[in-house]
Amino acid sequence: MRIILLAHTPDPERAIATAARLCYSPSGAVELAEKMTDAEVKKLIKFIVASGHHSTIEHASFTFAIEGISRACTHQLVRHRLASYNQQSQRYVKFDQNLSFIVPPEIEKNPEAKDLFIELQGEIMRTYCQLLELGILAEDARYVLPNAAESKIIVTMNARELFHFFTLRTCERAQWEIREMAWKMLNMVRPLCSTVFENAGPYCFRGPCPEGKFKCARPPKKSEMYETAY
Repeated sequence: MRIILLAHTPDPERAIATAARLCYSPSGAVELAEKMTDAEVKKLIKFIVASGHHSTIEHASFTFAIEGISRACTHQLVRHRLASYNQQSQRYVKFDQNLSFIVPPEIEKNPEAKDLFIELQGEIMRTYCQLLELGILAEDARYVLPNAAESKIIVTMNARELFHFFTLRTCERAQWEIREMAWKMLNMVRPLCSTVFENAGPYCFRGPCPEGKFKCARPPKKSEMYETAY
């Protein structure tokens, strides 16, 4: 899995603080942004996060390029609707023999299961290529491709949606692949937006776990996860 932070709002927390201050000030946005000290920005962000007035957090956005993930993972990712996506098309891209497959860890560590998995993926690719050779359009040949097929996607989320995404997808109950992706993304944005994402992560980082009987026997600790996770 490879994730690149392609772009983000310049000085994201100052942009957020400026939007919040503008609501109650006769001054213009540029003046407010220039006059606030770093300490004032941090203090205001802490108040915004604690008070639940999160609309201003939406003024900071982050764009990621994500490669080496499965179609199974992207199907979960795009369920987060408050985001923008562009994904490598299986309709227009002919993969021939250069399509990779994501092997789940549980299969990877079981030699017999891995052999079965690799054998099946090979058969799928042979069938896919034969369909292309028979003149079948890629948009129809793709119907044989599995959830394990590697994909590439670009996603843009604002900071508010990212916080929600991290809450759900860094949880130990999240599926392993999207959980790994979420932790990588979180560790990329925390240095840039440290006050907003100070306590970002699963529910248990901020209060009681809502998972009931499914909650972890040993919840992860912030010190164990931030920067060291994945």
